[in-house]
Amino acid sequence: MDIFPTNATSIGFLGLGLIGGSIAKALKAAWPEIRLTVYDQKDETLTLAKKEGVADIITHAIDASFGSCDYIFLCAPVAANAKNLTALKEYLSPHCLLTDVGSVKSGIHSHIEALGLSAQFIGGHPMAGSERFGYANSKAQLLENAYYILTPTDKTPTKKLEAYKELVTSMGAIPLVLDAQQHDYVTAAVSHLPHLIAASLVRLVKDSDSKDSIMKRIAAGGFKDITRIASSSPGMWQQICLSNAGNILCLLDNYIQELTAIRNGLEEKDGVWLQRFFQEAQEYRDSFLEASSGPIKSAYTLTIDIADRPGALASIATLLAAHNISIKNIGIAHNREREEGALRIEFYTEQGSKTACRLLQDAGYPKTFH
Repeated sequence: MDIFPTNATSIGFLGLGLIGGSIAKALKAAWPEIRLTVYDQKDETLTLAKKEGVADIITHAIDASFGSCDYIFLCAPVAANAKNLTALKEYLSPHCLLTDVGSVKSGIHSHIEALGLSAQFIGGHPMAGSERFGYANSKAQLLENAYYILTPTDKTPTKKLEAYKELVTSMGAIPLVLDAQQHDYVTAAVSHLPHLIAASLVRLVKDSDSKDSIMKRIAAGGFKDITRIASSSPGMWQQICLSNAGNILCLLDNYIQELTAIRNGLEEKDGVWLQRFFQEAQEYRDSFLEASSGPIKSAYTLTIDIADRPGALASIATLLAAHNISIKNIGIAHNREREEGALRIEFYTEQGSKTACRLLQDAGYPKTFH
């Protein structure tokens, strides 16, 4: 089956931030011959995309430049997509497939239907992200092994859906087809509500901390892990929560009931209930696939026991650099409640983490843990 509806290989992007930029780079890596037409409100983004060879045509307006596109990705913030779609409609080719990258699907589907474009649309949501944002932080590898949810309309031709699934696969992602309403409920549970909870936990510690910030000082280990996602873009998450408020409220009510049950168990000192509570959570959590293909990306880290002597840290960094392994972050674990080593290293890729673990063990660091 041909991935592209015609012999042409032209793809357009309206907006080129972290996700749009990563998709564009992944497409260029998989299909070097394609031509990308890019519109973005930020001149510096367009300039950089052109300089890097990602964008072939840059435009400062939504115009006829997009008329020959086989696919057009709507990658602007959710609030801007409706306006961009209206401007784009008069230039659309009838064979062009429209898609978006938003984490809430009901709104864009409604707008597409109102514009009479249902037969040309498949909603898209790559379940990937980063605490950093913007085109400058985009990379093709962001999509590797991540679920890429597709939400076709009831008028989407099967042939277009199958072609789009192949295109997603060519980027290294894993296509998963869901109904738009099901998508919004699922992501409210596994992504949107967890972000709210992480932010609320951070605020709880902030409001409960002492004047000398002792809580902040030792906030590592478990607390740091479960609140990492609270560092995401506030503006983006404001829009997501407002767009999917109904589903989030439903699940938030369920979560409040869960917290009430926990409170009752503690107040009554019900050891049997608490044991069962932790046991069920552990068993379900341990059944998760060990992969990064989710809305909350895995951190590729390992921890190492090293001696406290001059040059110990530099030796490890030199060893990894000699084997072309890039380190994303490195630091000493002062709070050891969950860490099994004194030095914690974070990598950009899972493969980098695994290779580093092997190299360090071969070099005489036996206590190296993922």
